[in-house]
Amino acid sequence: MVNFLDFEKPIAELEGKIADLRHLSDSDQVNIADEVSKLQVKAERLLKTTYAKLTPWQKTQVARHPDRPHLLDYIKALIEDFTPLAGDRLFGEDRAIVGGLGRFRGQSVMVIGQEKGADMQSRVKHNFGMAKPEGYRKAQRLMKLAERFRLPIVTFVDTAGAYPGVDAEARGQAEAIARSIEVCLSVTTPLVAVVIGEGGSGGAIALAAADRVFMLEHAVYSVISPEGCASILWRSGEQAKEAAEALRLTAEDLLKLGVIDGVIQEPLGGAHRAPDEAMRAVANAIESAIRELKREEGPALVAARREKFLAMGQKGLG
Repeated sequence: MVNFLDFEKPIAELEGKIADLRHLSDSDQVNIADEVSKLQVKAERLLKTTYAKLTPWQKTQVARHPDRPHLLDYIKALIEDFTPLAGDRLFGEDRAIVGGLGRFRGQSVMVIGQEKGADMQSRVKHNFGMAKPEGYRKAQRLMKLAERFRLPIVTFVDTAGAYPGVDAEARGQAEAIARSIEVCLSVTTPLVAVVIGEGGSGGAIALAAADRVFMLEHAVYSVISPEGCASILWRSGEQAKEAAEALRLTAEDLLKLGVIDGVIQEPLGGAHRAPDEAMRAVANAIESAIRELKREEGPALVAARREKFLAMGQKGLG
């Protein structure tokens, strides 16, 4: 059963009618296939029209959809023999960031990413994907481990942002994020990042200062959430829609600005409607990027990565 967003109400009504007709047909042996077929065509046309003109705020809602595939779904679908690695060897374990070794299409890789959780229990367990300093220090440890064994690194970004609590600040949240970005920029093995949902603030870029940064079509990536931006600029979260427009947080905008390297198309209606198809598209993009990046030597790879980020923004400024 699909959970519909506010702007999908007309689609929900049509699909509800289709479900009712199918139930009627099953219970009364009534042949209404033609009517169902007409409604299906109408629903698909409406879905296509709606998703062809999503506003930045609507894309933000799609990126946050509870049924959208999360990190653990990608690991289960794409990574064989996944072995999770825990702890930062300094303070403790942070379940907001999951990482470990596995095999991706025959290639040994290090996988790291934020896990938001799929229900209330798992969301609390993973702190809604908002990492504390120990999470980012764990990510640093795993990236350095991958470098030691010359393994490509794949990161999946899906977070509203780093955890803003007092305890995280007391343990050096800003330093941990900055150091994680530094490690991303200095590892000598290929690093590919995919924004699969929300890419929020430093909590996202701590895992996304990569050789290749991809975004799913309806993912978002910004310096702050629309609500956070609105609360600063207008002293109210009610202007979140306007903030989303101003932030240029969509994949299309960020590709034009040169912030990301590619957009991965989603199935019609978003990744949550056809998760397997969406994850295959992500896997194809990752495989292609790793194959291309493995041709580079370590120092040359690092130099190109750093140059990419130093030059970032020139498209928009020019």
